[in-house]
Amino acid sequence: MAEEVLIPSSGKITSQLTGSLLAVAFLTSLGSSMLYGYNLAVVNSPAVYIKDFYNQSVVNRNGTGLSEETLTLMYSLTVSVFAIGGLLGSVIVGILVTRFGRKGTVVNTTVLVFIASLLMGFSRICGSPEMIIVGRFITGIHSGISLSVVPMYLGEIAPKNLRGFLGLVPSIFIGTGVFTAQILGLHELLGKEEHWPLFLSVVAVPTFIQLMLLPWFPESPRYLLIEKHNVHATITALKWYRAKCDIQAEIEEMQEEQRSLSSVETLSVWKLFQDDTVRWQVLSVMVINIGMQLSGIDACFSIEKLGRRPLMIGGFTMMGICCGGITVSLILQAHIPFMRYVGVTCVVGIIAGFCIGPAGVPFLITAELFKQSHRPAAYIVGGSLNWLSNFTVGFVFPFLQMSAGSYSYLVFGTICLSVAAYVYVVIPETKNKTFMEISQMFTKKEAVPLTQGLIHVDQLKLKKMNGYGGMEHASLEFDSSSSVP
Repeated sequence: MAEEVLIPSSGKITSQLTGSLLAVAFLTSLGSSMLYGYNLAVVNSPAVYIKDFYNQSVVNRNGTGLSEETLTLMYSLTVSVFAIGGLLGSVIVGILVTRFGRKGTVVNTTVLVFIASLLMGFSRICGSPEMIIVGRFITGIHSGISLSVVPMYLGEIAPKNLRGFLGLVPSIFIGTGVFTAQILGLHELLGKEEHWPLFLSVVAVPTFIQLMLLPWFPESPRYLLIEKHNVHATITALKWYRAKCDIQAEIEEMQEEQRSLSSVETLSVWKLFQDDTVRWQVLSVMVINIGMQLSGIDACFSIEKLGRRPLMIGGFTMMGICCGGITVSLILQAHIPFMRYVGVTCVVGIIAGFCIGPAGVPFLITAELFKQSHRPAAYIVGGSLNWLSNFTVGFVFPFLQMSAGSYSYLVFGTICLSVAAYVYVVIPETKNKTFMEISQMFTKKEAVPLTQGLIHVDQLKLKKMNGYGGMEHASLEFDSSSSVP
């Protein structure tokens, strides 16, 4: 006879940080997220050498060089094509994670990095500026995919009490990538004229390390169980990532989510927008991704202590106030010399505010706000708007600065304060909540009947059969104390 077990919503399914979790977070971030930060900054140091190469290549082909305006346009294209590739990558990520899985997508897309490295590394030998531009475009595609799939993968393999910590590891590596590009760009290292092709193509090194080691780790347990219905692979994966005593309760929680999604297929972006039950989650992802600025470094370890809401509200508010401070300092610095120091302080404040929460929380919270069936489409929406906003700011700001002058920063300050207000009013705290509990909080906000939304976990009597909740056409006989094969 099946034993009935009640799992209350307040019960803690907690787990310690294991070596496997930390290793996967390190490898995925090293070979994917770090490359995004590196490619953001890598073209700054060798800008003069790249322009000279472009001009000399055209001279060799046509006998005449490029005008200064055309040369600047080509270099601007080299910089901005990275964002265009990122937009494309964020659009196709939903298809990839559904077909290849989370880890599979990370591993399979490493080929993009190697292709881009070869193109950029041999561009000078071949005398082809086009190879650099195409290489930058391909690295953008890889980064667009990585910015979505890495937080998704880590968010699904992490226990709920560690999702915040592991979810911010990629953001730390983004900052590390920017720092690495700045260090390697020094003249004493790879900043010399003869070394700039190597400087652009060195991204293959961390990706090679990732490719050699990451395939030995399991796929996301949630993906294996909910989408692939592979119970035994799920159990094996959880043994890798969890302490032995944590497996049973987490399997039951995933099974309940699977039952709630048994008649729901993975949603497309269009169907995601049509689903009234997740309208607030979709709007929240759109707001925080548009409000986020894709620059800077995140080293915030207090997310599990403070929660997501305080970090985002505090970060965006601090940035908004400092944008106002920059405006005041720019207006008054001609009359009050001391205001220059106020301006510098406000710039530091904007960076600090960005590091507090906006740098990494949006990628993490996107994984937390949606069920398994909605998550890929949500990352497409959030990632696309993120890259599109990044490209828009870079393109529009010079014109905004010419027209508005010192007051241009008030636009960004207003946006930051508006996002902070939205987070305060709409987005609930997701710290230490299961995915089902988070969905239930938004179901209440939508006022959707329980027959349309998810049933609250503490209202469910889960059947414990052969160690775990009953699943159709599945046997779950195994010894939870056994080791990983």
